[in-house]
Amino acid sequence: MSANLQEFTIGIESGLVTPTSRNYRPPSWPPPRDWPTVIDKDGVVVSRWGDPRWDLAPWAGKPGGLNFGDGVAGRAERLDAENADLMRMVATWLIWGPRAAGSVWTVLESFSNVRQIVALCSRNGISAARLMRFPNVLEQVPEEIASSKYEKTISLLHRLYDARDTLGFTLVDEAGLRRLAAAAHDHDVVQTPYIPPRIWLYQVQRLDECVKDFLAHRDKVERCFRFCLEAYESNFGSLEDALRPGKDASKAPFNAASERRTDCTYHGKFSDVAAHFGIAGLLGKWIAWDEDGLQVRVLSAYLSVVTYAALAYIANFTLQRKEEVASLRASCLLWEVDEKLGRVPIICGETTKTDPDSDARWVASPSVESAVQAVSAIARLRMLCDRANPLIRPSSADHDDPYLWSSATEPWGLALGLAQSYEIRQPLLDLAKGMARYPLLFDTEQMRISGQDLAIARRLTPNLPEDEFSIGKIWPLAWHQYRRTGAVNMFASGDISDSTMQQLMKHSSRLMPLYYGRNHTQLHLNDEVRSSVMMAMYEAQAEMVKLAAGDDRFVSPHSQERKDALLVRVMSVKDMKSLVSLAKTGKVSFREHRLGACMKAGACEYGGIESIARCAGGDGEKPCREVLYDREKKPQVLADMRRFTEEINRLPPDSPRYKALVAERSSMENYLNAI
Repeated sequence: MSANLQEFTIGIESGLVTPTSRNYRPPSWPPPRDWPTVIDKDGVVVSRWGDPRWDLAPWAGKPGGLNFGDGVAGRAERLDAENADLMRMVATWLIWGPRAAGSVWTVLESFSNVRQIVALCSRNGISAARLMRFPNVLEQVPEEIASSKYEKTISLLHRLYDARDTLGFTLVDEAGLRRLAAAAHDHDVVQTPYIPPRIWLYQVQRLDECVKDFLAHRDKVERCFRFCLEAYESNFGSLEDALRPGKDASKAPFNAASERRTDCTYHGKFSDVAAHFGIAGLLGKWIAWDEDGLQVRVLSAYLSVVTYAALAYIANFTLQRKEEVASLRASCLLWEVDEKLGRVPIICGETTKTDPDSDARWVASPSVESAVQAVSAIARLRMLCDRANPLIRPSSADHDDPYLWSSATEPWGLALGLAQSYEIRQPLLDLAKGMARYPLLFDTEQMRISGQDLAIARRLTPNLPEDEFSIGKIWPLAWHQYRRTGAVNMFASGDISDSTMQQLMKHSSRLMPLYYGRNHTQLHLNDEVRSSVMMAMYEAQAEMVKLAAGDDRFVSPHSQERKDALLVRVMSVKDMKSLVSLAKTGKVSFREHRLGACMKAGACEYGGIESIARCAGGDGEKPCREVLYDREKKPQVLADMRRFTEEINRLPPDSPRYKALVAERSSMENYLNAI
């Protein structure tokens, strides 16, 4: 055991425990049996570490406790002495460990989820610390976990596995977690749909294009907006009067009626104004206007579609809920400096969960920075109007740090008549409604489900309802799909992602497992996303191992026997009847790269995303013995070869870049020869 006791302090939020309290930190690991775990307000020891039950009522303010099963079990199932002590160490880690829970109720729930598995081991006469030696018992674990708690339990088991050196034992290892994740399809009644990679890639690229278009024209858009605002303020006498519902429309500066008034200035058609500022084409690209032509309200619609696109882009790469991304403010993006990974983006906001342990911090991809910049600029523009509107009344803090989700409350905006207090937020549009309101954002033909789309989606979500998901229908995009899809894409391989998607996801796939799964940061990150990320990691690996074992799509550059050996090598059970059966056990490492998959156990120092020179022998050596080639990568490999050849022809032969690209191209040639 290698527990650092300085990292152990009580995580329960209670005024009864201070740094000088005897139960503030365990004195050793494991703690002595007479160590006081719970002390009441009068200083009386309520529970000690070795007691059959810990009474947590002094912390909770109501009845509640942890029953270890080696005393009077009551309603709880009885446990043998060894398993009861394992549960005591789990409970200690939950309450005092480096990622300690913040509430009694989270401890109770997590304890209950683990106890069911330990009780299964006790019924079968084995120690939970040796569960992985008994595959038949492990096969029974999914039936012990409630469907509603399955994902959260997988995440908790992963965290316990990650803390195995501290705990001194392992309940379920990586192979076991993959097996449990593979069982999730049959275990869940309804699963969140996984967006097929072609559709996911299309929508995220369109969102990114919308954001980048705005940033490229930001100065022009802002100058046009301010010009319009000043024109309204001048004609109505003040910005506050211009913002009043029911104002005299004939005073509007782009209304021809204002030309006949002596107290107003007519600034001509807005289409001419937009052309003057160089944004008419931009507005026409993203907003479909009606027969009235390019009116000033189109400017508001454009700002709204960029806001909508930017928030959707952020949700794709932070896995936040719709309400959580809608509650972000302009200051939401922070950067944590990591010694190995460099600058890591962290999104901070308000969680919609009432559980205080589900903190409002999310690891993000660096690519979200552009989206935050764009939507922040729009929010600050609209704050110019909101701060002058007596109905909205934003605080001084709101002036400096506005919400990113904003409504069109400018004098010409369609949401002006719906203006309320700044704290009463208009709900963020559902994605389906957003597609209908902004039809130029996505091409519906690109969102139409193909046979391949459906096959991939059903592989990861077998229970998709046919009335919504069938060939030829428009994919019913929804906010809640982003979390599962994003998490799976970070770990998926084969036909789940092509090289473009890998390029988009590589930062997230590098950062999220470390930050959510391995306690790489001292920040307390969002636990709901942590669960999704961990579940997706094991789920994706299990699915792709089944695929690799089941057909000839994946080949070894050495031999079929070598492929079989890669799939069998890490198995502890040698007498399975087929490779498919072996794959279903989940005990195979499988990480995608640009040529196929890496089966190496543990980290690979050669990459596979940025470089595949070592994977396929482009460095002059034989191909790596851990590699499997994916035949379906061929079109992308051919495209990459053409691109590399064009760049090679422009480079001096003695340059490092030239040599690196030659090695990459040689690897691709070896791949093509092998398949």
